[in-house]
Amino acid sequence: MKRLRVGVIYGGRSGEHEVSLASAAAVFANLDRQRYEPVAIRIEKDGRWVLADRPPSAASAADVILQAQSDAARVRGKEVFMPPRPGSETLLVVDRHTGQDDNAGAEITALTALTLDVVFPVLHGPYGEDGTMQGLLELAGVPFVGCGVLASAVSMDKAVMKVLFAARGLRVSPWIALSRREWIEAPDAVRNRLERALPYPLFVKPANLGSSVGVSKVHDRSELDGAMRLAAEFDRKIVVEAAVLDAREIECAVLGNDAPEASRPGEIVPSNEFYDYDAKYVSGRSRSVIPAEIDEAVACEVQRQAVVAFQAVEGAGMARVDFLLNGQTGELFINEVNTIPGFTTISMFPQMWGASGLDYPALVERLIALALERHADRQTLRTDLF
Repeated sequence: MKRLRVGVIYGGRSGEHEVSLASAAAVFANLDRQRYEPVAIRIEKDGRWVLADRPPSAASAADVILQAQSDAARVRGKEVFMPPRPGSETLLVVDRHTGQDDNAGAEITALTALTLDVVFPVLHGPYGEDGTMQGLLELAGVPFVGCGVLASAVSMDKAVMKVLFAARGLRVSPWIALSRREWIEAPDAVRNRLERALPYPLFVKPANLGSSVGVSKVHDRSELDGAMRLAAEFDRKIVVEAAVLDAREIECAVLGNDAPEASRPGEIVPSNEFYDYDAKYVSGRSRSVIPAEIDEAVACEVQRQAVVAFQAVEGAGMARVDFLLNGQTGELFINEVNTIPGFTTISMFPQMWGASGLDYPALVERLIALALERHADRQTLRTDLF
């Protein structure tokens, strides 16, 4: 049987670049080489696409950072481009050399084509998880793993996502969205507006980012300015929301296209006051409890709401849905949907499916099958009137 050529795209132009490399390393390690031929496509932080000479190998974001300090670990490869049109030439590989005459400079000496059967984007954050990459893949007519343009875009924007959740009857913590410009031009007015509407403690977040990058917990006014400045460094839109008291972080994985299924829920017990970037990827002291130690009725409700949230954003393929469980009242609040969740072997998404009977290699295979299924379904649509 012909092996499917799978282009794994990783890296990217976001603050979650290192997390992406660790996720991609696990995907490469678990692709069945008898069924799939993986192709490593790395997007550098400056946006260049490179056909990497070897796939990533670091198991965590902390390992990625350590490896980056070694010249021996530097990834090399030829630059590639993806034409934004359907065709057999999925990637154009550019081979350059430096001229030797008086007009010496970079010259293209060869332009070759590479065909991919399916693409597995393992990109976290802007320019990868926000619909931009998905739009390019749609234009190129390539099957790809995960959500499409709409679900990716609205799930990246925490403010738009909350509006959709509320429209489907899901409970969200009280929140306000504002622009960076509002904060810069009228900080006193913003402080007063926030304090009239929301009680401390607050969470201040960039609207369009993940992995808790740029997120701060604000206990009182003295911490608000620093949190707002930090969030504004990463996005033009800022979301401020009331903290859920004594919150337990409950997560649930969703898999499927038109008939999505939810995994057994899990719980994150963060090493820090909240599950920030350090607690997620650096300290190594946070722990996961899978399945979550919650009542069966609560677990079923988490699964139900996870599917509702997935359908609210028009998800496809996969997503991880995060909840906050009020430790005092037992109220369940939906926090967000992650359309390309962390994918290391110790990440919650594959672990929750493992606890539900689907191990990592089988999960990857299922995701590729869902990508091909969705692409084939889209190919039945008419694109002209005649």
